[in-house]
Amino acid sequence: MYNVNILMKAIVHMLSAVFLVGCLSMSVRAQVTVTRTATLMGSRFEFTVIEKDSMLAQERIAEAMAEVSRIENLISEWQPHTQISEVNRHAGIRAVQVDREVFDLTARAIQFSKLTHGAFDISIAAMDHIWRFDDTMEALPTAEAIKKSVEKVGFQDIILDSVACTIFLSKLGMKIGFGSIGKGYAADKCRTLMKMKGVVGGIINASGDIATWGNQQHGEAWLIGLRNPFKQHKMVKRLKMRERAVATSGTYEKYVEFEGKRYAHIINPKTGYPSTGLVSVTIYGPSAEFANGLSTSIMVMGVKAGKKVLRKFPHYKGIFITDDGKVLR
Repeated sequence: MYNVNILMKAIVHMLSAVFLVGCLSMSVRAQVTVTRTATLMGSRFEFTVIEKDSMLAQERIAEAMAEVSRIENLISEWQPHTQISEVNRHAGIRAVQVDREVFDLTARAIQFSKLTHGAFDISIAAMDHIWRFDDTMEALPTAEAIKKSVEKVGFQDIILDSVACTIFLSKLGMKIGFGSIGKGYAADKCRTLMKMKGVVGGIINASGDIATWGNQQHGEAWLIGLRNPFKQHKMVKRLKMRERAVATSGTYEKYVEFEGKRYAHIINPKTGYPSTGLVSVTIYGPSAEFANGLSTSIMVMGVKAGKKVLRKFPHYKGIFITDDGKVLR
């Protein structure tokens, strides 16, 4: 005959073990998704992270925001205390030593300029602002003014010294700026930081330059919809993204019109004239920085030359929308 007390103790121990395992299993599975927006780098950033609880998620988002601010305090050409502002102030005077991070970002930008034959150029920051897209422009600039506006633009005049870690702009009045790839770079860096901190999944949306990692809370891939600017309620494509990035450059929001012709805000650095032929270019692949550089360049280069460049990078795909509404892949 079984000893009832011993049997009851065994059952209690067994139930306790099951309850403990169940609690451990639930604690592993327990997650929350938290999203927060902020204005950084003069743009809207949205941070989404999956963490064990809301407090920890908010802490991680604060760390990501601090990372964006750190980058902005290195590369902004608008804030006078940054290393890039120091480089710009000494254009034509002397080389300026910078952090290796700033040097490497500049070097990658120059390589991109070479790859695209000048369609991408961070020295476009020196261009005279003869094109204005804030409703204050009353007439087209003259051909002479447009030609003069790009006199100090030219990536060939950015001199790098890797040993000394210096940047020298060889012409007086030159400037460099990272408006084209800075936010994508920040999104990539935040993703790296969050993964290092053990965040299992999330999205960094840097005003349309998006970096994702992991899955949504219930295991599905992140879903990013690409809208058609000609059909606002229709998606061109829905991207399922895990460890991916996407960037879109477009001319459908900032432009001016004269005599029925549209002139958009993406300027060809070589000519000073607005890009034509394409309304938007979306590039998706591993890096938001690289995707943004490609999308901006292809807007200037056009479909044929842009596709030729894109084929050199099989990990990246593109969707082009022409000014007559055609969607090309």
